[in-house]
Amino acid sequence: MKYIIVLSDGMAGRPLEELGGKTTLEAADTPNFDRLAEKAEIGLASMVPEGMAPGSDTANLSVMGYDPKIYYTGRSPLEALSIGVDMAADDVSFRCNLVTLTEDGGAYEDQKIIDHSSSEISTEDSTVLLEALKEGLKREGYEFYAGTSYRHLLIWKHGKVLELTAPHDILTKTVGEYLPKDMVLLDMMKKSYEILKDHPINVERKKQGLNPANSAWFWGAGTRPALASFEEKTGRKGVMISAVDLLKGIAVGADMDRIIVEGANGGLHTNYEGKADAAIHALLEDGYDFAYVHVEAPDEMGHQGSIPDKIKAIENIDQKIIGPIVGELEDLCMDFRMLVLPDHPTPICVRTHTGNPVPYLLYDSRKKAEGMPEYSERLGNKSPLFEKEGHRLLSRLFEMDNER
Repeated sequence: MKYIIVLSDGMAGRPLEELGGKTTLEAADTPNFDRLAEKAEIGLASMVPEGMAPGSDTANLSVMGYDPKIYYTGRSPLEALSIGVDMAADDVSFRCNLVTLTEDGGAYEDQKIIDHSSSEISTEDSTVLLEALKEGLKREGYEFYAGTSYRHLLIWKHGKVLELTAPHDILTKTVGEYLPKDMVLLDMMKKSYEILKDHPINVERKKQGLNPANSAWFWGAGTRPALASFEEKTGRKGVMISAVDLLKGIAVGADMDRIIVEGANGGLHTNYEGKADAAIHALLEDGYDFAYVHVEAPDEMGHQGSIPDKIKAIENIDQKIIGPIVGELEDLCMDFRMLVLPDHPTPICVRTHTGNPVPYLLYDSRKKAEGMPEYSERLGNKSPLFEKEGHRLLSRLFEMDNER
């Protein structure tokens, strides 16, 4: 028996007037989702515990079977695990986004945040900019580490965990009231703007019509996490396939292997086919019982507020990941279970995460259950099945086999 989770980050949404009252998932052409839905269990699951912020950190911990109320210590420390940062127990890690602020000539506090990802800046360009910040913001007890695309880290030795605002939560807003109260972090953010806004890379980006990565933005603070081994916890040998450091970091903490797919970048134009191929190879040739295939694209397009691009991201997952994986396993007459779901909604209308329950699809290749005609938020809401504690959904994926 093989097990697969296809995690479509931020895929769920809300009905849109522009789509005739449909969500982007409902408007997308998803023949593979819908074929599985006809013979699958469709329901709702709450992946973000009540009282916790709706983020990919807490939600993906839940999907992986870890109760965030027990295991969550902050987002950035999970990413630090992926990058290989050796944190001391009293070190604090911060996510350092390279964001786009307006350049209106006024004070830093009066600028607005336009883009949390700086037009999905490449890792190559953003690493050059981070080197400029390392040089210009040198300060004892603080150290920057390069990540992927716009996502980097700042480690504060012997630091304090601070409440900070995620940049994707305040798109188009004036930044003044959302800035850190800590004077060192605030000073570094202000100086980063002066260092980056006229950097040659950003000058060239503006010429190309791309958003400049003109400021650091700190958020997601936390201390070193301690996760239980996934294999010891579940009895399954698993592998993580993701382009983003958060998911790779969860895998490191859980002692799971990771597969790095060439061309996978966390954006709309990621290597979908490569992720599907990696999952198939891991399950059929490398002896893994379980593959976790994470795709960031729907979430990014939700933050950008692009209806056509979010629909395209969902269709790419359906046709370039779900279709090939299911097709290959079916051709080999391989028994498998597949769980398809988002971690949280990222509705176009709000351009940020919400904590609402998400629709899930749980398919068993050996069971011809009476499912539903499609996989969607609307039918998920109609289902009588609701998993209030989302971290229990993984146990159901694995344990259902033993119930027969």
